[in-house]
Amino acid sequence: MALKDQEINIIGAGIGGLATATALAQKGARVRVFEQAEGLGEVGAGLQISPNGVAVLEALGLRDAAAAVANTPEAVVLRDYRGAEVVRLPMGASAEARYGRPYWQFHRADLLGVLEAGARAAGVELVFGHRLTAATQTGARVVASFGEAEAESDALIGADGVRSVLRGLALQGQPAAFTGQVAWRGLVAADRLPKGMFENAAQVFMGKGRHFVAYPLRSGSMINFVAVEERVGWADEGWSLPDTPANLRNSFKGFAAPVQALLEQVEETFLWGLFNHPVLPNWANGRIGLVGDACHPMLPFLAQGAGMGLEDAYVLAREMEEKGIEKGLQAYETIRKPRTTRVQQGAARNAWSYHLRNPLFRGAAHKVLAMLPQKALLGPFDYLYGHDVTEQR
Repeated sequence: MALKDQEINIIGAGIGGLATATALAQKGARVRVFEQAEGLGEVGAGLQISPNGVAVLEALGLRDAAAAVANTPEAVVLRDYRGAEVVRLPMGASAEARYGRPYWQFHRADLLGVLEAGARAAGVELVFGHRLTAATQTGARVVASFGEAEAESDALIGADGVRSVLRGLALQGQPAAFTGQVAWRGLVAADRLPKGMFENAAQVFMGKGRHFVAYPLRSGSMINFVAVEERVGWADEGWSLPDTPANLRNSFKGFAAPVQALLEQVEETFLWGLFNHPVLPNWANGRIGLVGDACHPMLPFLAQGAGMGLEDAYVLAREMEEKGIEKGLQAYETIRKPRTTRVQQGAARNAWSYHLRNPLFRGAAHKVLAMLPQKALLGPFDYLYGHDVTEQR
């Protein structure tokens, strides 16, 4: 085992970081995860894990724990902004029958809790309150600096997200371009809404230059929403820029009654700008590597940011175990880059299809979608949901 007793430090205790830590520790590495926050906390956001991501949770031995806190939607429903159903993609039992695994939705804090427990059970040490300030490698050792504190290891992996510090320190990055879109996110307790207003489905309300996504979490007790609007003005790329619910409500005037009812109950929301990131030239530099949004930030329009991070974790650990640290990191990049690039590009295309501005063109496109057979609707997702990194190279 090439990873037996190798010391590996990971920057970032998000989904990709904790999954990577678990995968490496299960292969014999001694792993520490450094997180700048003081704890994982109750991060108020939902996320989706499609069957390709569930395959990794299963391989890490976390499927049962994840299932206990997951919501399984019966469908993904596309609607026009007034609420009329355009097309319904069956999920639930249909997705599991087609892809061999379910399509799940999580409160982010719940999935982080599952991954944290898995990491600790594998022997991973979590260190909070440490922000990376420098990284240097000499020979076979890498030193990560956190202000005056230092941590030495055989490899350093950056799982520190879209604003990765390690990417800037050790790998060549390029400026991101604002897409002309911003997104709000938030949660509303379901008992504050008329009973049955939101079915057990991910619903997308599509309008001129904007769309609104809503789906249930935690056994239907909460409704998660993401609202996207095109605008010229720039917004910060982070997730924690507060905005007023009034601004959100004003941007979605005229949308369907369920959207209005939900927005009336919003008490707190956050706004962030959506950016296209050029494909990173390199994900690895010697004994330093990147996973997840640190190397391939995803726009949210295919709901694959977390899923791609899970896939990265499994492949990175497998390749490093088989080939050693440096060759393994290079092999991981070679294997993963074509797939993540394809998904990045697909997510960018989806934004356009949700925001058709010409009402005649939008109406015609919706009619075409409504006439397509189920097989044709799900088929374009087979490359994504049907891919299993635990069995494929």
